[in-house]
Amino acid sequence: MGDADIPRERLPIPDAVVPTATSLDVHEQDPPFEPVQPVRPPRGAPNVVVVLLDDMGFGAPSTFGGPCRMPTADRLAAGGLRYSRFHVTAICSPTRQALLTGRNHHSVGMGVTTEMASSAPGYNGIRPRSAATLAQVLRGNGYNTAAFGKWHQTPARDVSAAGPFDRWPTGEGFEKFYGFLCAEMNHWYPVLFDGTTPVEPSRRPEDGYHLSEDLVDHAIDWVRDQRSLKPDNPFFVYLPFGATHAPYHVPREYRERYRGKFDHGWDAQREITLRRQKELGVVPQDAELAPWADGVPHWDELSETEQRSAAALMELYAGFAEHTDDQVGRLVDALEELDALEDTLFIYILGDNGASAEGGLGGTLNEHRFASGIPDSPEFILDNLDALGDATTHAHYPVGWALAMNTPYQWTKQVASHFGGTRDGMVVHWPRGIEERAGIRQQFHHVIDIVPTVLEAAGIPQPSEVDGIAQKPIEGTSMLYSFNAADAPDRHRLQYFEMVGNRGIYHDGWMAVTRHGTPWEMVQGEQRRYFDDDEWELYDTTVDWTQARDVSAEHPGRLNELKQLFLVEAAKYNVFPLDDRMTERENPREAGRLDLMGERRAVTFHAGAKRLTEETAPNVKNRSHTITAEVEIPDGGAEGVLVAQGGRFGGWSVYFHEGRFCYAYNYFGLEVHTARAREPLAPGTHEVRMDFAYDGGGVGKGGTATLHVDGKQVGEVVVPRTIPYYFAFDETFDIGCDRASPVTDDYPVVDNRFTGTLRWVRVDLGDDLCDDVGTERERSRFKAAHD
Repeated sequence: MGDADIPRERLPIPDAVVPTATSLDVHEQDPPFEPVQPVRPPRGAPNVVVVLLDDMGFGAPSTFGGPCRMPTADRLAAGGLRYSRFHVTAICSPTRQALLTGRNHHSVGMGVTTEMASSAPGYNGIRPRSAATLAQVLRGNGYNTAAFGKWHQTPARDVSAAGPFDRWPTGEGFEKFYGFLCAEMNHWYPVLFDGTTPVEPSRRPEDGYHLSEDLVDHAIDWVRDQRSLKPDNPFFVYLPFGATHAPYHVPREYRERYRGKFDHGWDAQREITLRRQKELGVVPQDAELAPWADGVPHWDELSETEQRSAAALMELYAGFAEHTDDQVGRLVDALEELDALEDTLFIYILGDNGASAEGGLGGTLNEHRFASGIPDSPEFILDNLDALGDATTHAHYPVGWALAMNTPYQWTKQVASHFGGTRDGMVVHWPRGIEERAGIRQQFHHVIDIVPTVLEAAGIPQPSEVDGIAQKPIEGTSMLYSFNAADAPDRHRLQYFEMVGNRGIYHDGWMAVTRHGTPWEMVQGEQRRYFDDDEWELYDTTVDWTQARDVSAEHPGRLNELKQLFLVEAAKYNVFPLDDRMTERENPREAGRLDLMGERRAVTFHAGAKRLTEETAPNVKNRSHTITAEVEIPDGGAEGVLVAQGGRFGGWSVYFHEGRFCYAYNYFGLEVHTARAREPLAPGTHEVRMDFAYDGGGVGKGGTATLHVDGKQVGEVVVPRTIPYYFAFDETFDIGCDRASPVTDDYPVVDNRFTGTLRWVRVDLGDDLCDDVGTERERSRFKAAHD
């Protein structure tokens, strides 16, 4: 049976029927048996590479007129196509789930990020098996498949050694995975997975290590092996970087390339970028700058100190962006050296949402700190100027730069109603399949269009069944029609948008939108905002490319039609009920989702327990809790960590320092409160315990940590305030060491393992406490249980 005759609608493709034996003797077998042939893709199917950058707006890369030099994107665009009306979902996990399934993000359970999932069908964070991934389909048709980088699609409660692993990358069609599963990552000291096995880099920053470089090293090695062993077999490489999401971690020389380049400020940068965009032809000559966001200062309204601080953070971001693009360039070079680039459909998506405003109006050195409502002063940022980009910072630029990086559109990441949150540049390069060079395509498209485009290019049908599960239709529209027809009319004519209550509906050039929230207001106030109070705007994008002029007053009938159409589409794709909670939803109980610990109040870990994410670790926030361990102290004393959660930018640790039992609470990198035993522990076996009595009265309140050795109190510290919602996305809960960044400088970044013998660690959790009466009751219960 030839490739063209293989039935591909049901995956896996059934085994070929083989003839039965006709003889006892193999020499008399007629006809002779033929070797079993592996499944092959259709003849002419190209290699596929999809590169996805994080948190980059339309107006950031040089390829679309921005100030961040992106030579690789420029090179691929010069040999291929720029798509100037390509859209994503306004935040990371939803874009990734839509990208790999070809379905709208609510259709596949990813209405928000995995850490914000709830129990509602459109928001539960669980991809239905009726929506197979692109990797599953390509692998089922004979492709080799690999993913390197940020995943952020696995249900948060599944990211542990207990699994299940069916929604990890290797369970979703990728034969090889090397990267991380959470929202962001420390690029100097990452915590990674190879398949489902936790791994850490063998090199350190002082040896030249950087995560983006590491990811591309692994991608190149994999492609080279694949080409050596199966040169006639096409491959699919998915390369979603952690960059350019915060933290902005980049070698210093890249930051230095931009020194002074942003002193003119964000208002001037918008004008410069729009002029370049018109020169490139990625926006029309009559395109206008969309309105500036209310409440965001213009550059000339800043003090000199604020300007210096803001410019430094933008220099850092631009260096981060260029460094990332350089790594993509190494992959492109490797494909060219392997004579594979000509027949590779290379899709380079320059952002999974618009530029991020999550650093606040002034920027921050710790985005988690800002997300809990604690801004950094410009003086504080400038005091740490030399450290920007290194492992001691977790930087994010100010809102003004996010707006500039989304030029010429308005608003930012999270805001699905406006193009600043949803329109990103995309480059498609496929010399064998695209005739034009340096072309521009202005058809309206969406990230759900990637899957049908790849399948059509490969000659593979959309499957009706995968692993025995009937498949829901792919909701995207193939872009292949536009590859060699610049003026072809749009085929993706209708698209809804929604993110945390921000909503929009596009239909044949008209777009009705309503912005519900402000993206840099991460914690909701006491005053609830009702969806019925949201004001709708109307734009005719056939004459107003940038959503600069609201024409709702002139066309009330059209606006009403589109509002009704949004309701139809939202009901169809599981958008309801709308949910506008942000930081609060990171707490599983607040969000209404299951977590791994469930209702358990105690869990015991053995000394070799694997690292846990915050979603799978015991939740010690906003409650009393106890950490107990049995240790054996050798002659000469012990050093190192028994158990730690979080790191330099927020967390806690129970450890030994100078032979003494200690506890440290790191409040967002601003304060570290430490309790220490008065004397070193003598050699032998001991039970050590830290009791934390939470003050109660709400979230983020303080408490008292008390240290005990063999039942005797040996130390105490008052912690005035605690982290209410999330310690860190890029840190872990660790037994016997503290991975990634350290909670305290009492021990080093690495090589901080406990030097004695750790028998076990137990975590006991009290009630969630929101009132003082409960706090006193809990203190009494803990005292009775442990004293």
